[in-house]
Formats: sequence, structure tokens, C-alpha cells
Amino acid sequence: MKKITEEDKRLASNAEKMVPIENWGPYLSERQWGTVREDYSEDGMAWPYFPFDHASKRAYRWGEDGIGGISDLRQNLCFAFSFWNGKDPILKERLFGLSNPEGNHGEDVKELYYFLDNTPTHSYMKFLYKYPQGEYPYQKLRDVNAQIGKNADEFELLDTGLFDQNAYFDIYIEYAKKSSDDISIQATVINRGDSDAQITLVPTLWFRNTWLSGEVIKKPQISLVKNQNGTEQVNVSSQNPGEYYLYYENADRVLFTENETNTFDLYDIGRPNQPTKDLFNRVIINHEVYDDALISGTKCGVVFSENIAAKSQKVFKLRLSSKKNGTPFGTSFDSIINQRKAEADAYFESLSGNIDSVDKKAIQRQAIGGLLWSKQYYQYDVEKWLKGDSGQISPPLSRYEGRNKDWKHLKIADILSMPDTWEYPWFAAWDLAFHCIPLAMVDPVFAKNQLILLTREWFMSPNGQIPAYEWNFSDLNPPILAWSGFNVYKIEKELHGKNDIDFLKRLFQKLLVNFTWWLNREDVDGNTLFTGGFMGLDNISVIDRSKTINDNTSLEQADATSWMGLYALNMLEMAHEISKYDKSYEDMVIRFYEHYCLIAEALNDKGLWDNQDNFFYDVLKSKSGESVALKVRSIVGLISLFGVTVLERNTLDVLNDFSQRIKWFKRERKKENQFLPIEEVAENGDILISLLNKEKLQLIVNYLVDENEFLSVGGLRALSKVYKEKPYTVTIGGSNYTIDYERAESTNDLFGGNSNWRGPVWFPINYLILKSIKKIGNFYGDKLTVEYPNGSGTEITCIELYKILAARLVSIFEIDNEQKRPVHGRFKDFYAKDENKDLVLFYEYFDGDDAHGVGASHQTGWTALVAELLSDII
Repeated sequence: MKKITEEDKRLASNAEKMVPIENWGPYLSERQWGTVREDYSEDGMAWPYFPFDHASKRAYRWGEDGIGGISDLRQNLCFAFSFWNGKDPILKERLFGLSNPEGNHGEDVKELYYFLDNTPTHSYMKFLYKYPQGEYPYQKLRDVNAQIGKNADEFELLDTGLFDQNAYFDIYIEYAKKSSDDISIQATVINRGDSDAQITLVPTLWFRNTWLSGEVIKKPQISLVKNQNGTEQVNVSSQNPGEYYLYYENADRVLFTENETNTFDLYDIGRPNQPTKDLFNRVIINHEVYDDALISGTKCGVVFSENIAAKSQKVFKLRLSSKKNGTPFGTSFDSIINQRKAEADAYFESLSGNIDSVDKKAIQRQAIGGLLWSKQYYQYDVEKWLKGDSGQISPPLSRYEGRNKDWKHLKIADILSMPDTWEYPWFAAWDLAFHCIPLAMVDPVFAKNQLILLTREWFMSPNGQIPAYEWNFSDLNPPILAWSGFNVYKIEKELHGKNDIDFLKRLFQKLLVNFTWWLNREDVDGNTLFTGGFMGLDNISVIDRSKTINDNTSLEQADATSWMGLYALNMLEMAHEISKYDKSYEDMVIRFYEHYCLIAEALNDKGLWDNQDNFFYDVLKSKSGESVALKVRSIVGLISLFGVTVLERNTLDVLNDFSQRIKWFKRERKKENQFLPIEEVAENGDILISLLNKEKLQLIVNYLVDENEFLSVGGLRALSKVYKEKPYTVTIGGSNYTIDYERAESTNDLFGGNSNWRGPVWFPINYLILKSIKKIGNFYGDKLTVEYPNGSGTEITCIELYKILAARLVSIFEIDNEQKRPVHGRFKDFYAKDENKDLVLFYEYFDGDDAHGVGASHQTGWTALVAELLSDII
């Protein structure tokens, strides 16, 4: 168990609340434009309907965005920073990036920003934004990425040369709470260049527009108050979150406007020069005359204009509080920041335990910090979204035939952990399940809350389906909530000393409904071979697995069947654990044991295993009985490794009914010459249950340690490297299909072209494989070995292999012998500078050859799994 710190005490206090989440946190998204929620188009094309160029002028309906910002729990009141370097055509109010149609590999943020620190209660948070002093190259980034095509790497901000001479600002933003509703805010601006440079900071406080939609009756207000002693502050008056005060010192001016759409500029409706959302842009950059009588509104900007000397810095202080404070700055301000930072240091030191290096501890801290910064307010009422708000223009009728039309029950207004706060700033169940593993290390109450939310009646469909993600709730992702839930339970038990059986029961009951939905939905032929399309593996196959080739064929998926085997085993594990405290769950142990056996039979005995290649493949099957194996060595064939667990003998002894039932079950199957469960019994009586027997385990693991197949410097590739020189081709229905090895970004348009399972290293899949190998190694010890390196003649145990593979994954982020980190790829020199050497980015996936980061650059959701891997709790 970890040492109890001041942050732990705050967490314990929060755990007693009805909603165990802090009132203020990093709940403000980095992007709201271009999302499904804001899309009211006829064709469902979210990006062109609400593009970046509209974001500064057009009020959002469902959420807000900003840079390094915070909001209250319901995102009524928001705070973030805006900047201007004196050269840009627009105020830097939000992070810029390319939409899916604009990017040569889909959506892609084109900014340099870093989530440096965050505690679970957000008592201390730190964010870094790197702002160039030259004009930001909006159009160049669009033009070059449009020209270079899918065969080239993405053209990034660092490729433009703007940072070559250090002509940029490092802007560190810190938040430190004196109490839940009293927040000290500090921005430190450092001029990294060799010349003096001008910068304008506009800390902005505003209300999300809830009055036009009718969510609130009385419009809130922010107003300027001048005190008799010559000081001034901004007062906030609202029903929710109530009264607040924003304090600042030495501001040049304070601007007010309304968080409402500039209809004149966008639609030629109304009058020009009105106090609309974009007024600060017009006043600061276009020098529009500001009406000094305007001292209230729903959006307020405190303006600081400073010339910062070369290699120097300037500190700006603000304070947001629900209480009046006669002396908001002074020694108490600095002491709160220093105290909360020291408490954060103590908290992460207690968490890091026996991690053996300062660098690894820093990696873990930034991984968790980024994960906690990804907690976002997410509102989406599908029924309202479909029919529109009262008094507003109705959405097109076409949306009743479009995405999410069958999810009218879904009414979300919660704090959720987002996959990526810019590239994927929306709900995604599969990602969230992975997030909950490292979240359980720091805030198990929040992690459990997230998993329970996914199964609540306003999320889960009445038929038992759990929504996939915002773009299409009906899509299919691998069913891993049971895996996540059971491991969250184990982490809390191991690290925090609590075994929350009530949580397991609550989750189990809901997942029982979901498991049944999967059986009814995806076992098309009733043979326990599962199909179903997306499954979270996007373009891993030679064909689009979400569509059939024609009405006479179906795709029996090795991975879909393995995922369901894992699901059955996870449910068995949960029921087994609960039965230690509640014998009535013994029936469920039996039920899922038998489910597992039938799925294991389907996987092993119905044509998915190839005896020549010793690998699992998808099989395309026609109604006439003909079948074609799609013989591609990919993650599809490795997922069978996941389905492994160990049942302890001493707990099985008390489950008499279960023991008798499995004896009968095995006896009857043996009589009929049917497939028998794959089990191994240890000397102490423990039982290993696996989708694979010992021989197949060893054959598949042999592929993992081959650098010509799956093994790379940064972990395990999603696709064998053998297809680099010799792509796989198959002819189906007169058409030719080809798949080749792509180490980094995809050249395939499937699923928007911004995802690639055809070569890179994916952290969550690697994590699942590693934890399975660890279970196998703990059970077999030196009775199961593998040759490593391949061809060396040296045999190692699975535990030794686990440590080797884990070290490769961690090495992606570590400083190497050249004092550089592999994750930074071609930008290693920039990150080797003193001010940048400790900065780490946690990408969506990693190059299959050299491990540099690829895809979404802030996927510190599932890639934050490295935090648990470093501590190795489960």
C-alpha cells in the first residue's frame, strides 16, 4: 500500500460525496468545433459544417474549448488563456489543427503543448504552451499537408522553421487551489529568443451559452467592480455555479462581450460591430473602437500587454474565488502555489514506489498528469440533438436517418476521460476502459465511477449494447469493460487496501446484460464463431471488416472470437471473486466457465487455426460451405493470448457446486469425443485456464520474439514485418485485395485515414499481451520457455520475456545514451535542448521500426498505461 499524503486525504474526502468529483478541474476541452455534437448539417460532415475558422465567431451548443483551461463541474463557467504575438491574424484562443479532410493522415493538431502535472483532485495543475513569435502559419500548414499526400509524414509546426532560432515563448500555466472554490492562477511567460519580444495575454472568463437553448431561464452575468481603494475585480453572478470573483493586478484593460454568434459576419444577418463572441479579436487585433461603457457581459477578458526582454520572463497572477478577498495576492498567493506543488511532489513520490530512476518517475508523473488533464465535461442529449432546441432553427430531417438516430435514450452530462482532448475530444468506451487502469492507481473512486457510468441507463441501450463513441454509437469495439473493471478492483485492493465487492457486483449485473447482447448480436451462425466488423482494429484486415463482401459471405474473426473468450473469462473471474463473499454467485462461475469452453472450442476446432503456419487467421465463409483463410499475420492472431486466467485451488475448494459441475461437464464432453477445456494444474492445485494449450502458446510466442515478424525496438508491431518486402494478396469474388506493412501513418482511407493497425506499435494491445505473458510466466515458471533472441539458442522464461518487452515499451519515452527520447523522432534535437529535455508526449501509437510517436500526439489516455507498467501492480 502507498503512503497517505495530503492529496490522498483530499481524495478520501471527495469519495464521500454523492458525485466524487472536484467542483473545478481541467474539464474544458481543447477542441469543440468539428465534433458530432456541433454538427447540424444535412450530410453529417461535422468538419466542414463547423470549421476552425468559425470557432472564434460562433457560439457552441454543447460545450466549450480553450487553451490550458478549467471549468466548473457542469461547465457553466469557464476560464482559459488567449495570446497574441503582435503578428498573427487572429487571437490565439484555441489550438489549431487540421480537420480529417484537410490532414494527409486525418485530424491532426498543429501546436506544441504539454500536460506537465496534475493531481487527482486538481489541487495543483501545470500546462505548457509554446507560442512562436513569428506569424503562425495557418495557411502553410493546410497547403503543405494537402499537397504531400498519404505517403509522406505529416507536416508539423516544427517543420515550418518557426522554432529554429528559439524565437518563441514558453508559457507555463499553473493552478493551485487553496480550497475547492478558491484557485490561484499563475502564468509564467519566458522569452526563449535572442531578441526582445511583445506578447499580449488575455486570461478569459466566460459562460457557456445555455440561455439560447433554454437550459437556463436567467442569463448569467460577469461585471466589472471598482473598489474605493482604487483596485478592481470582476464579479460573476449566476444561478450555477453561483457567485465568483476574478482578481488580477496591473492589467492594461478589461474587455466584456457576449458569448453569442457574430451572425453578421457569418450569415449577413443583423448589424455589424456588435458585442459578440469575437469582439476581443476585433478590438485587440483589428483595433475596433471599444465602447468603454461596456462593463458587463457573459465573456470577460483581462488584457496584459508586455515587452519581454530576451532570455527573460514575466509572471502574471490571477485568482478565481467564490469568496471576497481584500488581499488576493501577496505572500499567501505564492505560499499556496508552493505548498500545493510540494504536496504534488510528495504524492507522486509515494506513488512511484520502487521505480529505479528519476527519469522513469518523471515519465510516470507526466503520463498520469496528461491522463488527468483529459478529464472533460461531456454533454450530449441525442434526443434534443435530433429534434433541435425550442425557438431555434430545426435540424434537417435527414438526421433522423443518420448517425445515432437509435440512441434517443442517451443523455450525457458528465465528466468523462477523453481519448485525446483535441483529436478525439469525445466519448469513446473502448479508450475509457483502458484509461481506468492508470486512473485506478491515483483515483480508484473516479475509475469505478467511469465504468459504472458506461452501464447506466442513460448510456447503455435497453437492448444491452454499450455505446461505442460519438461518431457512431452503434459501432462495435472489443468488449473489455469486464477486463477493465476486474483490474481496477485488483489495483485498488493492492495499492489502496480496499476490496470493493459492491462495485464488482454492480458492474457484473450490467455486463451480464451486455454479454447476452453480444451473443445474440454477433454469433451469426450459432457456432460461437464471432463476426462483427470494426472491433476496434480499424484497417487491420485486407478487407473492410465492418462490411460483408456480398450477401453470400460472412467473416469469422479470430480476434472477435478471442475477445469474447476473454470476456467470458473476465466474467468468470469477477463471479469467482464475488462468490468468496456471496455464494449465490457460484452459478455465474459455472455459467461463464461453460461459455469459455464453447468459445475455446470454436477458436481451436472450427478452422481458424492454421496448422501449417501455426497461427490464427480470419476466415471468409460462404453459405455454400466454402471458406478462405485470410492468411495475414497480425494482431488478429495474437489476441487469443489474452484469454488466460489462474483460479486458485484454495478458493475452488469451497465452490462445491462448481467443482462438481465442471467434472460432469468434462466427463460428458469426453464421452461424446468433444473438445475439452484447456487447463493446466500446478503442483499446488492452482488451475490455468487458457484459450490456447501449452503447445500453441509457445508457437505463437515464437512469433513475438522475431524481429522479422512482430518484435520491434519499441514493443510489438500490429502487423508482421514480413509484408514489407512481400505484401499479402488475395482474390475474393473476382477482386484483388492487398495488405502491406506500414510502419507509421496509414495510406488507407478506411475509417477516415487517420488510423493504422498495419505496422505501428499500439500501447493498449501491447499491454494486454504483456499482462497475459506475465500470468503465463507466473504459472509455468521455467516449465515453459522461449528462445530469445530468435535463433540464439538461449531459452528464457515468460516472466523474463515480460520484463524484456515491458522495457522496450518504456524505452519509447526514456532518455537514451544520446540524451534523446525515441518518441520525438525527427524532432529529437529540438527536445534535446535544456528547456525541452524533460518534455514527454504520449502518442496514439508508435512507429514500428524506430518507435517515434505517430497519430494523435496527446493520447495520454490509453498510452498512460505506461504508468502502471512502470509500477507493475497487476
